[in-house]
Amino acid sequence: MAYQVLARKYRPQRFADVAGQDHVTVTLMNALRQNRIAHGYIFSGHRGIGKTTIARILAMALNCRNAIGSELRPTPEPCEVCESCTEIRAGNAVDVIEIDAATNRGIDEIRELRDAARYRPARDKYKIYILDEAHQITDAAFNALLKTLEEPPEHIVFMMATTQPEDIPQTVRSRCQHFSFHAVKLADILSELRGIAEKEGVIADDAALSLLAEAGDGSMRDALSIMDQAIASAPLEDGKPRLDASQIRELMGTVPNAVFERILEAVDGNRSAEVITVANGLLDAGNSPAQLARQCVRYLRNCLIAKIAGDGAAAELLQISADEQRRALRSAALFTEEELTRFLQVMLRTFDELGYRQEQRFHFELGLLKLVHLRRLLPVEEILSQFPVGGSPAARPSSVSQAAPAKSVTTTRAVEASVATAPVVSAKPAFSPFEQSRKRFDETPAAAAPAPIAASVPQVPKPVEVPASASVAAPAISASAVTEPVVAASESASSAPATSASEAASADALQKAAVEALSKAKSQDTAADALNDAEWAVENGEIRVQTEVSKAMLSMVVNAEAEKIVRAALRDAGAGALKLVLLPGTASASAPKKQRAAKTGSVQAKALEHPVVQQAQSLFQAEIRTVIDLRDDD
Repeated sequence: MAYQVLARKYRPQRFADVAGQDHVTVTLMNALRQNRIAHGYIFSGHRGIGKTTIARILAMALNCRNAIGSELRPTPEPCEVCESCTEIRAGNAVDVIEIDAATNRGIDEIRELRDAARYRPARDKYKIYILDEAHQITDAAFNALLKTLEEPPEHIVFMMATTQPEDIPQTVRSRCQHFSFHAVKLADILSELRGIAEKEGVIADDAALSLLAEAGDGSMRDALSIMDQAIASAPLEDGKPRLDASQIRELMGTVPNAVFERILEAVDGNRSAEVITVANGLLDAGNSPAQLARQCVRYLRNCLIAKIAGDGAAAELLQISADEQRRALRSAALFTEEELTRFLQVMLRTFDELGYRQEQRFHFELGLLKLVHLRRLLPVEEILSQFPVGGSPAARPSSVSQAAPAKSVTTTRAVEASVATAPVVSAKPAFSPFEQSRKRFDETPAAAAPAPIAASVPQVPKPVEVPASASVAAPAISASAVTEPVVAASESASSAPATSASEAASADALQKAAVEALSKAKSQDTAADALNDAEWAVENGEIRVQTEVSKAMLSMVVNAEAEKIVRAALRDAGAGALKLVLLPGTASASAPKKQRAAKTGSVQAKALEHPVVQQAQSLFQAEIRTVIDLRDDD
């Protein structure tokens, strides 16, 4: 007889031989014992876990010549000796028709099946149709089979095996009994492999068998296929093949997880050079970057689960050998749960990118370096927690680096803070990194007025010196007022006439009143945005509004109705005697847009008044762009 692979040679022939599917086998045996036979079954689940095998065993049990409880068949299990059982096991039974639905998926094939189903079986009690990969049958073909499934002849039983039950129409699933198969547990696969190794005369230690069981990934057939290949390549010892873990890893193209344990230890020690050295050795040995990324993702997932579950429940959740469980627990002890979660996200993204990147090696190395850099970041929430909500300015720490001197923070990260009595605010830096480096901060609150500046002699502030260790999380606030950059004397001389502080304050108040009135009006949002981005000045009895809108568009953006609303708002603000002058755009198009003034009593106004929001603006020199109110409506 020709050689049979292990998956076929040791295919279960009885319900009791099927590993890991007790919830299915017990139900079917009880149905056979009570003679509660359904006309349609759907077996769904992972590949290689026994769906088609159980369908064949059920077919043997239904057509077995010996009655349940007889001497040859004391249980609902098939007797395996009668003609029906032997023919079904050999695959040449006339009344058990196995159809590959992947190639017989059209409506014509299903019509032929439906017509043949009307005739009684040639010899056995039931005519059984086993449809493998049933999800590939077209919708039209399923519709043609629908009536037969709903009211079939009493001698017909349909069994459909599929890995994607959601692709089977609901009208079909509702007419059948659906059994969802489980992935086979590691202990069950390991037990089966150990028994097969003894029967085949193969010398294999627990480490090698555990590696084969893990490679199966819940599929008994996959584990047996890899074992078959490993036996063929194994060296002989006293005439018997010997399986070794290193030989199996080389066969599968994987590396030991001890390599990833070493990488995580280097990440914990902030040793980027060691991480790159280990990665370089793996890649130079011929390992695929995609395969290494896949293994790294699996190892990080095991570490995360070990961190969450702890030593007690890790064995059930991880489905890996005891040695690998201890390894995952050692790596998990180095990091927090949040850090492992970020590591897993980075490597998952790296693995996805390797599928369409040209230089896979570079992207894999970059993904590993990101793990080192992630440990240097300090959560923004931890920074904000150093500032008391109701505390005085003197209670603030002079430098955030005092709270966490060993880490740094990227100021361009989004500020995410949850306050019980305030909306959630997203902040965006108002200055470029170059401008931020030229800012000097004092220990007084950021809301203090800028120091007076001499117009004749420009004074440029010194740039902030950042230590090379990058341990400073944010610039310190000194005791003096904030110094703003000074404009050169020639530029100030060529600009518009100087405006007093009272006039500037008055212009800001008038602008706020006008923009707020336009925002409340209907269909005036465009005009409100234009006047909000404009430069307002009160000079010589005039309110001069320098807009960024061209001369051709100014009359359309700020139409007569909008101008009427603005004039009314100015009168209410006590500036009715001043003349309103709208100037077309001459300002730079690249100038940043100003933030629209918040409406009085609005959610945005309340957010701007909150101490934590003000401290965040002061710390990051940010402006409020979006306010989301998460409080209850009532």
